[in-house]
Amino acid sequence: MNVEELVRATLREQAAGTESAPADLAGRVLTARRRRRTRHLAGAAVTTVLVVAAAVGVPAALDRDGDTVGLASEASRGRTLTHVDQSPPRDLIAAGEQALAAYFTTRKVEQPNRDEIATRTYSVLDQKTGRYEVDARWAYLAVAPGMRTAAVLERQLPATRIGILDLLTRKVTRWIPMEGLGGGVGAVEFSPDGKKLIATTYDKNPDRTYWSKKIPVNNTEEPQPVSSRTGFAIVDVGSGAADWHALPAFTDPEFGRAFGSGEKLRFNDDGTLVYEFINMMPGRIFRDLRGKEVPAPPKEKHVDLMMAPAGLSPNGELVAGPFAGGLRTTATQVLDPRTGDRVAKLKGQELLVWADDERLIAWDIAAGGNEFENRLVLITIGSDKVVSLSGARTPKDYSPGRWEPIFAKR
Repeated sequence: MNVEELVRATLREQAAGTESAPADLAGRVLTARRRRRTRHLAGAAVTTVLVVAAAVGVPAALDRDGDTVGLASEASRGRTLTHVDQSPPRDLIAAGEQALAAYFTTRKVEQPNRDEIATRTYSVLDQKTGRYEVDARWAYLAVAPGMRTAAVLERQLPATRIGILDLLTRKVTRWIPMEGLGGGVGAVEFSPDGKKLIATTYDKNPDRTYWSKKIPVNNTEEPQPVSSRTGFAIVDVGSGAADWHALPAFTDPEFGRAFGSGEKLRFNDDGTLVYEFINMMPGRIFRDLRGKEVPAPPKEKHVDLMMAPAGLSPNGELVAGPFAGGLRTTATQVLDPRTGDRVAKLKGQELLVWADDERLIAWDIAAGGNEFENRLVLITIGSDKVVSLSGARTPKDYSPGRWEPIFAKR
């Protein structure tokens, strides 16, 4: 079975679910979560995007009469907001400096020629009401630090422009043209300070799989993606100026081909470099802002964002580590970023984002659920206390109850 077939098989197992934690829980969490977090490397893998944003100065919002309007995320600063009866969430979830800024679900939309497009539907925090509202206009959405604005791409990918969406008014305040840059934009992310965007460009829709490239998977045939990444652009949010650089999809030297359409580019922890996930060790390739490959920064050498998306703690003294549970138990760990040695073992299943220097938001299995019926929880280093933040997701992929979180610093 080749790499794509293995990925397909894993996804089918996840969709089926189990009644209790299987004997190989630890191995399945490690391998399945890694595969599920590679959007383009694996043909069927759906984007699991965590926008973990750093602080940035955000001007006060004004209403039509010029009076200050408080943001829901700002008004709740310092409070832990839980809604354990809600999945997907309807009301603001937050802990420490982090808030759930938005989330999305994904479904496969079959095309007339039997191609398929993995289509995301976003629910975005309404900063007036503190509730999540469906906004079906966008094929892709990333939330800026401070949660006042978002960058959006229209439904037809690759997009020829990037919209800057005001999360208070829910209106696009301006468009940044991207026409002629590598075909168009298929994904976009903010820098940690919110001043720049990285826009990954493609000459075809990166979320489309092609029946003409179908392969057999578990006694059936499924469409596959084609390599379509052309490069990336660093975009100045204020001026709209874009600096584009060619960068085709990573080619696995063992197979001599790119798996998927091509992974999107992301900024590293301090925004001085960019990186992409790859389907082999060391898991990430770092590049400078012009696309030249460079060594991993010392503090990020032991960061594995596929296995532990939380990455470095805000003070840079700890790094989230991978699954550390047993056959029928879940556990996570935090590491020393300089050595990779374990500093503490924690509750939880997967570390998503640091709420502060001592607490993390994680996925964990709901009581009585299987490994994919997980809920958001808040865990603390040095404590066994677990605070549930949300209700449990359904284990069924491509269903309305299988939502993926987007966090930002409030």
